[in-house]
Amino acid sequence: MHILLIEDDMDLGRALQSALKVEGLTSEWRRRAVDAPRGVDASFVDCILLDLTLPDGSGFDLLARWRREGVQVPIIVITARSAVEDRLAGLDGGADDFVVKPFAIAELISRIRAVLRRAARQASETWTLGDLVIEPRRHQAQRCGEPIELSGREFQLLLELAREPGAVVAKGVLAQKLDPLGEPVNFSAIEVHVSNLRRKIGAERIRTVRGVGYMLAS
Repeated sequence: MHILLIEDDMDLGRALQSALKVEGLTSEWRRRAVDAPRGVDASFVDCILLDLTLPDGSGFDLLARWRREGVQVPIIVITARSAVEDRLAGLDGGADDFVVKPFAIAELISRIRAVLRRAARQASETWTLGDLVIEPRRHQAQRCGEPIELSGREFQLLLELAREPGAVVAKGVLAQKLDPLGEPVNFSAIEVHVSNLRRKIGAERIRTVRGVGYMLAS
């Protein structure tokens, strides 16, 4: 999973990137509003951490622009502004959560997991799909109670397909998700990973939608 961090404080930014890496989350850090992407591609970014007070603008303006443009990526506001009015403005403006500085990084990581679960329509840290059980935080999966040995990319592929069972995930989206900080994985490699995953979880669980991508049977 990939996090976009908009934060001008150098020490906090470094600390957050280190903590995210420990949790297995990749991240991209921007310190100014002008450096924030005009649009946010949900196939690339899973969650945004947004400071409200930036050296060249307001995080509220970024939040409003993204929501106005139809960006559906979960956004967590991180700020020293603790007034009730600011909290209401953030949440009413489209933020999914509002965290006041100083905060425990462990709490922020927990809140990130919570908004990602909600975005994935999963109520807990264990995703149950019939006889298939996935534990994203532990990078583990089971079928019929038996552990499944998956490579890192096979697990990430399974996770992306399991976010919305029954929905088609385009090959291009999967290519970017499997390597968010580098060059997208080519389609031939994705086909190999899908073939391996089918062998491990059951060929009938992953359906091919010709010319588009793949779907995990619900």
